[in-house]
Amino acid sequence: MDWLQAVLLAILQGLTEFLPISSSAHLILPSQILCWAEQGLAFDVAVHVGSLIAVLIYFRKEVVDMVVAWFAWVFKGEKSADGRLAWAVIWGTIPVGLVGIVFSHFKIVDNYLRTTEVIAATTIIFALVLWWADNQAKQARDEHSLKVKDILFIGCAQALALIPGTSRSGITMTAALMMGLTRTAAARFSFLLSIPAIILPGGLKSYELASGDTAVDWGLIALGAGVSAIAALTCIHYFLILLDKIGFKPFIYYRLLLGVALIVMILMGSSCIEVGMS
Repeated sequence: MDWLQAVLLAILQGLTEFLPISSSAHLILPSQILCWAEQGLAFDVAVHVGSLIAVLIYFRKEVVDMVVAWFAWVFKGEKSADGRLAWAVIWGTIPVGLVGIVFSHFKIVDNYLRTTEVIAATTIIFALVLWWADNQAKQARDEHSLKVKDILFIGCAQALALIPGTSRSGITMTAALMMGLTRTAAARFSFLLSIPAIILPGGLKSYELASGDTAVDWGLIALGAGVSAIAALTCIHYFLILLDKIGFKPFIYYRLLLGVALIVMILMGSSCIEVGMS
């Protein structure tokens, strides 16, 4: 791919990784709609590393406090709110890790789920679930109040995000709202959960990349990671500021419109739009 395609895909990844609209869908759809070549494993790793850098920068204080508190809990028996939150992130990651191993072994996503039809269905279905959860939410708790059953529920919901179009951030925020968290607390916990959720598959993809013999364009890789990091950092900052003011409705409407547009495209039999880029 050329530099413009790399920049556009990196922006898409950076913005959609943390918005409840599915980053995987927005990385898959350009190749299917615009006849772009698949961006490849190396670029996929790069833009996810950019997103990881962004969330680590934004939550650097929280992450440091959680790590320190976790070690104090494990080795000194000193329990604390930050240590409990660290445990919540760990336990909340286990379901997606286990399901991810199964999906990866049998190549379920690549063989069966990486299609426009699946993305259209999940985009609409989980938009409606988010709409219901947001309307029913009690919004009475923060992320430090999570109990084991809450964490496992959110963690199991996160595993659904392996299906393209579901949205990892969207489904975890939805589940957190169902557990009574405020919108901001749901978003913050979702972002913290994203750290191991990005590291685990990113590490696997990096291993696949290192063990292969595919040529890598390091200039495009660096560009993708940098642009993704900037876009993601900007997205996190303004999303948390605006969330209580605008709620989830704009993202729900966007998902519904996108899902309907994809269904129309499928019914019209359009495979892709020929667009030249240079």
